[in-house]
Amino acid sequence: MHTSLRTKRSTRAAVALLSVGALMLTAAGCGGDDGDTAGGSPPPVTVKLPSLKGQKLQVTAVWTGTEQENFTKVLKEFEKRTGATVSFVPSGDDMSAFVGSKIAGGAPPDVAMVGQVGVLREFAQKGWAKPVDAATEAQLKKNFAKGWRDLGAWKGTQYGVYFKASNKSLVWYNTSAFDYAGAKEPKTWKDFLAQAQLVSDSGTDAISVGGQDGWTLTDWFENVYLSQAGPEKYDQLAQHKIKWTDPSVTKALTTLAELWGTKGLLAGGRDGALHTAFPDSVSKTFANAAEPEAGMVFEGDFVAANVADAGAELDGDAKVFPFPAVGAKPPVVTGGDAAVALKRSKASQALLTFLASPDAAHIWAGAGGFISANKSLDLSAYPNAPLRDIAKALISAGNDFRFDMSDQAPASFGGKPAQGEWKALQDFLKNPRNVTGIQRRLEADAAKAYQN
Repeated sequence: MHTSLRTKRSTRAAVALLSVGALMLTAAGCGGDDGDTAGGSPPPVTVKLPSLKGQKLQVTAVWTGTEQENFTKVLKEFEKRTGATVSFVPSGDDMSAFVGSKIAGGAPPDVAMVGQVGVLREFAQKGWAKPVDAATEAQLKKNFAKGWRDLGAWKGTQYGVYFKASNKSLVWYNTSAFDYAGAKEPKTWKDFLAQAQLVSDSGTDAISVGGQDGWTLTDWFENVYLSQAGPEKYDQLAQHKIKWTDPSVTKALTTLAELWGTKGLLAGGRDGALHTAFPDSVSKTFANAAEPEAGMVFEGDFVAANVADAGAELDGDAKVFPFPAVGAKPPVVTGGDAAVALKRSKASQALLTFLASPDAAHIWAGAGGFISANKSLDLSAYPNAPLRDIAKALISAGNDFRFDMSDQAPASFGGKPAQGEWKALQDFLKNPRNVTGIQRRLEADAAKAYQN
């Protein structure tokens, strides 16, 4: 998002298995009386934590607003069980820069919630991140599929605990716009473009794109690329084992240009998209539900909160369908936030152990707006059937998902405003005919970033 909305900050494996009704989900808030419990039941105690009375712990994350409030409830339960005192410090969107400045000043936070795999690995490579201890390792092996554990590891050593996951393969649509145009939920990219044209022909711009925030454009590319090129190529590009000048990238950008380069399909045109922030892209689709500026908007499950902020009703004014299949299968892309210890201390390791347990996930699950990859979390912790369905599908997917590609890249390439992939794709949105030029720029920026 790289912001709390994004995570990026994110679930994709659930998409292909869910009904539309099941995806009408997270925004409702759906919490219990105080958010600490689900359905009135207290969080379970499945993991033993040490006494930390008198010890202080500082935790940082990008989360603000409701996300911060719900995470604070998790931290308060940790305080209750251990006697530690925990403070929360918002990092802002650039976690790498925030932590780097704190380490340079000799006062890093104890634990950081990192939303990008590339940043997690950067922290490990620099020695900022500390390996998890045996207790956390045991919880991870017990509660998480290997795919999620691997995302939190670097060179065979475990550093991160993926506490929060998100689904980044959804298209949200205004039901009034679709009904007026006679449009239907598409299953393929070809049909997606056809339905978009129907909406445009009816007098409403088809798709709102938040191109001012470069991370939204990386999500567009990743969904197209994964479905079209397949998981093996996706992994190779994510690790820069193939170049961005590869024909598979040419094909994906050319496919995106079918949408971005067609007059009348983007709300406000390409220039309008480039000057639209992500929250505004949702508002354009749902703030005036009866006469919207756009018929659809693409992004993850966190869009539901923005839909509610716009005053629209989920499963009424707003519905959602899985990102259409560009190739043989619909894409399944996830995001997530991993807890990483930045200090070697008993307290920081105990917090990681707690976050790897179902106990911690139970608390936020009950408050709503949260999906966990923890397979030991009782699904009854979620406050409604749609969330339970999403969580069940994610867990059932096991290792069959792919994590956000830009979040796996070095931050200088995949996670910085006005540079790297974010800037290159913004320039591509400005001129979708320049496929070759953008590929060369992407490759030059990637080569530099992955070399460092």
